[in-house]
Amino acid sequence: MKTYLLPLLIFVLSLNLSAQQSDREKIETLKVSFITEQLDLTKEEAQKFWPIYNAFDKKNHTIRHQEMRIIRKEIKDNLSSMTDAKAEELLNKLISIESRLHKNRLEFATKIKTILSPKKVIKLKVAEEDFKRKMFNQFKNRRGG
Repeated sequence: MKTYLLPLLIFVLSLNLSAQQSDREKIETLKVSFITEQLDLTKEEAQKFWPIYNAFDKKNHTIRHQEMRIIRKEIKDNLSSMTDAKAEELLNKLISIESRLHKNRLEFATKIKTILSPKKVIKLKVAEEDFKRKMFNQFKNRRGG
């Protein structure tokens, strides 16, 4: 019986992971489409813009979802028994991460200003916020909230 359960469990878990990856890819595709439409990018602008944007987005994702997750977990698991010294250490790490995110955003803005007009750079910021809001509302509506 055990010999059948392990392969079945692996199969079910792989389907779940595949579905999660598929959802992420769908969201990324929607995001690219939405931003391209909102910015009204020319073919030349898009060819220069997307590699820079994707590198920026990947770096932000890594910082937010890998490094920040570790700190959040430590805070959640140990907050009630945390010493002031440990709290200060974690706070300094959080400040460092926020600083790196800000630095990444500034570097991106500097690079992108050489490709897009100032108006399109502002449109990008608005489009990113609009996309996040739409995704949040869609998620909230699916969950019945």
